[in-house]
Amino acid sequence: MKTVLITGAGGFIGSHLTERCVERGYAVKAFLRYNSRNSWGWLEESKVKGEIEVITGDIRDYDSVHAALKGCDAVFHLAALIGIPYSYVSPQAYVRTNIDGTYNVLQASREHELQQILITSTSETYGTAQYVPIDEAHPLVGQSPYSASKIGADQLAISYYRSFDLPVKIVRPFNTYGPRQSSRAVIPTVVTQLLSGEAKLKLGNLSPTRDLTFVKDTADGYLAIFKSDQLVGQVTNIGMNEEISIGDLVTLIGKLMNKPVAIEAAPERIRPDNSEVERLRCNNRKITAQTDWQPRFTLEEGLQLTIEWLGRHLSDYKPQLYGV
Repeated sequence: MKTVLITGAGGFIGSHLTERCVERGYAVKAFLRYNSRNSWGWLEESKVKGEIEVITGDIRDYDSVHAALKGCDAVFHLAALIGIPYSYVSPQAYVRTNIDGTYNVLQASREHELQQILITSTSETYGTAQYVPIDEAHPLVGQSPYSASKIGADQLAISYYRSFDLPVKIVRPFNTYGPRQSSRAVIPTVVTQLLSGEAKLKLGNLSPTRDLTFVKDTADGYLAIFKSDQLVGQVTNIGMNEEISIGDLVTLIGKLMNKPVAIEAAPERIRPDNSEVERLRCNNRKITAQTDWQPRFTLEEGLQLTIEWLGRHLSDYKPQLYGV
């Protein structure tokens, strides 16, 4: 049995990955941000809550990261600031969390001689597609402070592989969605507004396209990359090789919910012109060729499961508010 640490384990993707690792027989240490309420985030309602070791700390603090990694064979590093709008408000917070936090994981893993270090990237590092589908050789363009911080973290990780032979793998998911996702993301925003009976949906730009992967498929992608011996020192995309515009996505959600859709443009939800990523579509040839990963959920199936879950958890969201 391998012992793995998952940073950001109480978050959206992290909680699903934690559950999947337990199901696969790994001993899991869940690293959560310290808080006075001792909240475990989305793991509070998880079926594996009693089967994991929970460690609280702060990804920005080297000492707590170093202590958490003691006795581990591998780490899945997901802890990060991910909200793009807030990166316009406080860019430095993203540097401290996403770059400094990744340094802490890398250096502590090096000192503990871990067998594998999986670093979470994002399709936002590619910026607007210069060609599609986007493969791992696509140029990196920091169109927001968030994406710039993730580019910095990725490059730091690759430098540790090249400089110290640290067994690093970069996992680059495209747009993941599903139960437990933040209300800042477009799908929970649309669904919760419709469930709350809003007459008009308050949304931003509708023309950008995104490649959407259901969260359980993304978690399986992490584990497929983890098992591969060929992907050390490399970047690997996780995505569907499909794209849909935000406008068409909203229409599809309305159809699945059998609700009429009217939209009101909300200026505060629109990115600066040069910062908007207009098009994303994943080339997933690498992960499908070098691992056994295949997505199990279509967009319609994933959306239906997400809608049903949000219907049961509407009280956890505040659809009338826009939180950056």
